[in-house]
Amino acid sequence: MGVLTAAGTAAFLLIGLPTGVWADRVRRRPMMLAADFTRAALLFTIPVAAWTDVLTLTQLITVAFLGSVATVVFDVAYQSYLPSLIGRSQLMEGNTRLQSSLSAAEVTGPGVGGGLAQLVGAATAVLTTAVSYLASAILLLRIRTPEPPPVGREGAGVGAQMKEGLRFVLGEKSLRAITLSTALSNLAITVLLSMQILFLTRDLALTPAAVGAVLAVSSVGGLLGALTAGRCARWIGPARAIWLIPLIISPVALVVPMAQPGWLTALCVAGLALRAYGTTVFNVVNVSYRQAVCPGRLLGRVTATVRFITWGAMPVGGLIGGALGGWIGVRPTLWVACSALALTSLPLLLSPLRTLREFPEAADEAAPERS
Repeated sequence: MGVLTAAGTAAFLLIGLPTGVWADRVRRRPMMLAADFTRAALLFTIPVAAWTDVLTLTQLITVAFLGSVATVVFDVAYQSYLPSLIGRSQLMEGNTRLQSSLSAAEVTGPGVGGGLAQLVGAATAVLTTAVSYLASAILLLRIRTPEPPPVGREGAGVGAQMKEGLRFVLGEKSLRAITLSTALSNLAITVLLSMQILFLTRDLALTPAAVGAVLAVSSVGGLLGALTAGRCARWIGPARAIWLIPLIISPVALVVPMAQPGWLTALCVAGLALRAYGTTVFNVVNVSYRQAVCPGRLLGRVTATVRFITWGAMPVGGLIGGALGGWIGVRPTLWVACSALALTSLPLLLSPLRTLREFPEAADEAAPERS
């Protein structure tokens, strides 16, 4: 489970930085389309292999890794594409809507997945995810807003351009603190996630359908976070929300390992739901901050650098979670993960964000061309 979890995020660590250079040199929507078609093709191989009785763990790990390569391409491209699509003045609203759709999927997906896994088998259920990537590509093809030409074709080589993105992220004090805090949080969360299914099925004795229900109900917190992120940011200030929300919410995850079979399973649901709420609000405001302060010509590289650091921590967390689970057991591993998660807001408290309420002025305010 630890290796499989690590494979699903390993590409952020391996190709994250050069992908950012690529995203600044080419148009970003074709990158997203290529990533969607690739993920769909990869996932189609899983039910086909299962139907022919040749599916192995090696294939699952390979698909997870290659899928993570496509996900790196998609994620770097879409976060760099958004400002040119809607303009910087609407970043908070745009990120809120994107996070709302993501959270809605996280509410319905686990429930549907758990039910399908119990009804037709887990491998066949993966077919629905493959189809969803094809649907994503079709929706991207319907976008009519012209994408500005890339601005990163000229200049230094790939290595020098990667360093430029790194210098911006590490040189901007608040962005550096956000990146460090997010990396530590992702490390702790992935340790938790690597043991989550084992905890739900073995320690809490839940069926596949019940696991899907628990994850779906827990994801409601993320949906509520997406729906209220804009209002929350306006109320307490978007810059202040970046550090205040994690400070309040992250320690709540400590109730997850307290869960027991029966009605005390509700502790796990509550802890995961509140964590999802805080993570979602944090994601909306911190991504909006990055898009606001970063010059457009650097946005692909800066996004990739942040993802390289923050998501690069996840395969490490998956391997640590698997090792800890085998050494001290599933529940003690959850205690370690949730305790670490409670401390991840410390870099934010030591940053200039504590003195800010609003974001700094955008680096450039050019509105996107409209068709």
